[in-house]
Amino acid sequence: MTIGLLQGVNTAGHKGWVTVRCRLCGRKLDITRDIVYVCPKCRETQNAYFCEAHARKLKYKCPFCGSELVPLA
Repeated sequence: MTIGLLQGVNTAGHKGWVTVRCRLCGRKLDITRDIVYVCPKCRETQNAYFCEAHARKLKYKCPFCGSELVPLA
């Protein structure tokens, strides 16, 4: 299969590859432009991504497990 045959969500430049949603407010966050905070423990199971405003409101603690939120790099 060549790259030219990939279409829709399967293409490498699709926004779905770099877009996550804030767990609390549902805001779409682009991980290449926005500051996204993540819980290292709950990242895979809960999709624990947080926008900058809610991370600050939570005092940089995960509401699910209580661990420290870290910026996604």
